[in-house]
Amino acid sequence: MSRMNSFQTPQPAGQRSITAMRLKPEGPYETADVPRLFVPSNHRMAQFIDFVEQQEEETRRTLSIKQGYSEIQLLAHLLRNHLSGKMTTSSSLAGNSGLTYGTAIRAIEDIIKRGLIVKRPRTATGKSFSLHPTHKLLTEWQELARRTRSLIDTTIGFENDQNAAPTNYYFGSSYATGETLAPPGVLDTRLVISGSLRILVHADPTFMAMNVLRKQFESEFGVSIKSRALSIDRLRDEILNNAKRKTSDYDLIACDLPWFGELAQKGALLSLDSMMDPNSRDIRDIHPVAMASARYQGRQYGLPVQTTPELLVYRRDIFADAGINPPDTIEQTLAAAKSLHDPFSGLSGMAWNAGRGTPLGHSFLFVMAAFGQAVINLRHVGAGFDGENVSGEEFRPMFNSDAALQTAAYFKELLQYSARGILTMSWFERAQCFADGKCAMAYCATLLSPLFETESSSPAYGNTGYLPHPHGPAGSPIAPIGGYAVAIPSNIAPERINSIWTALTSITSAPAIKLYIENGSLVSPRFSVSMDPEVKAISPLISIVDEMARFETLQMWPRPPVPEITEIIAIAGEEIHDMLSGAKSIKQALENSQNRADTLMRANGHY
Repeated sequence: MSRMNSFQTPQPAGQRSITAMRLKPEGPYETADVPRLFVPSNHRMAQFIDFVEQQEEETRRTLSIKQGYSEIQLLAHLLRNHLSGKMTTSSSLAGNSGLTYGTAIRAIEDIIKRGLIVKRPRTATGKSFSLHPTHKLLTEWQELARRTRSLIDTTIGFENDQNAAPTNYYFGSSYATGETLAPPGVLDTRLVISGSLRILVHADPTFMAMNVLRKQFESEFGVSIKSRALSIDRLRDEILNNAKRKTSDYDLIACDLPWFGELAQKGALLSLDSMMDPNSRDIRDIHPVAMASARYQGRQYGLPVQTTPELLVYRRDIFADAGINPPDTIEQTLAAAKSLHDPFSGLSGMAWNAGRGTPLGHSFLFVMAAFGQAVINLRHVGAGFDGENVSGEEFRPMFNSDAALQTAAYFKELLQYSARGILTMSWFERAQCFADGKCAMAYCATLLSPLFETESSSPAYGNTGYLPHPHGPAGSPIAPIGGYAVAIPSNIAPERINSIWTALTSITSAPAIKLYIENGSLVSPRFSVSMDPEVKAISPLISIVDEMARFETLQMWPRPPVPEITEIIAIAGEEIHDMLSGAKSIKQALENSQNRADTLMRANGHY
């Protein structure tokens, strides 16, 4: 198989039912190359363009009014092509304008002068051009769509409907708390790179949505895009292997947030500090904890593309029927799991990551944090710990702490009320178990919430509540942050860097993040996207996570991005799995974890 495989194409993104997350997102995307089906990137906008165009045609046919030439059909064709990633030229636009050719060409030139169309060279000679809507044009149509919907609601749509939602429209203004983001525009000039833009990403819903939008990004950048999607462990291996090559095989790589310490220390990533302004409005729009997770020793190495905390999800209907309150503490969580666990009726108390190695290791670090202790001896800062600035004794493992002992004991007891096959369960399986109605609660990354948040066939659809991790006696509610940031390999050809930086800022921008959400993702690292009224309408989860970010419930210190974190996670996942399977006692598992992690830190000269 070629090193640069295509993504596997998911179902059409206009269907909010994701068909089991477009296959399991921890591997199956890696294999088959299949024909890609492209659909409009913003379905609401595409439908609105059709509405405006058809409404004008019906008005012309029906009303006896004086006719003059209209730009509507011309602009509608341009916008429709932009949303579908299709090229538009002056000739093709004129031919689809409904005007005579000469009139259409004059109209196009006039629109260009008014700053509504970008005329971009297609070749180095500059003799041929493609036409694209400017940001101004896209924003105007986005605002027209909002006003039109609101006017219809207030005049002919819902004026007599007592159950209708209140409008946000009033004399041309809006009471909405967030700004509606327009679709991304195009670059004034195409990316100056030889060949294709080459991207290495994780096989998850956000990057699958990016693949659905590939045609639009190719139109935006003016170059083709080649992408390769891998599961989490294979992705890390490929990033490390790529760093050993003389010249990188990829222009952009998606990195799991806790990898940044290791990858930066090994020199695999290019620092972004010289290219970005940390005080810019665009950078300040990103969740601070997500930005911090992609830094190492004060230097920025990636821009976040998704913020996906691990939360406790629970079935509101099941809890209500049983008369049980949602749990705030570990003790309450165990009591609820015990009370609701009924394997004979097909319902378990809890689903969680208990698969050996990486899955269980993550669970241990996150729950240990909910008991009030980081996995290494981080310095206390406020109500938490400093996971970004680590030195000396702060690298010492904490598997010999009371919090580690309490975590191990909690897992041992929770095992009794857990889903069938729990000791092989990882990210996708636990989310699928909850989506299938086989458990009352689950620890779940919001990345996989579309399995039940947008899948109407799931028993959990419309019945799911979201909570931070329940805490132990010395802990507090916490939502350990996960997700991915996009970085530039350090061994990239120097002449490509400026164009790649432009591509990086584009695919992580607020309009791009909104498109991912509209095409199957439910995670955002940006405040502006979470406040967008159209985004908020898709799922309440987006606002819930945004609120956690604002009130600092989201934290990165439970899984600090130190260079050894991947190995520490693996150690915990192996030793605790032996404990859960009965091969070791709690004491033996924690002592082994402490000794192995301590040996690792000493070998790396931390203390």
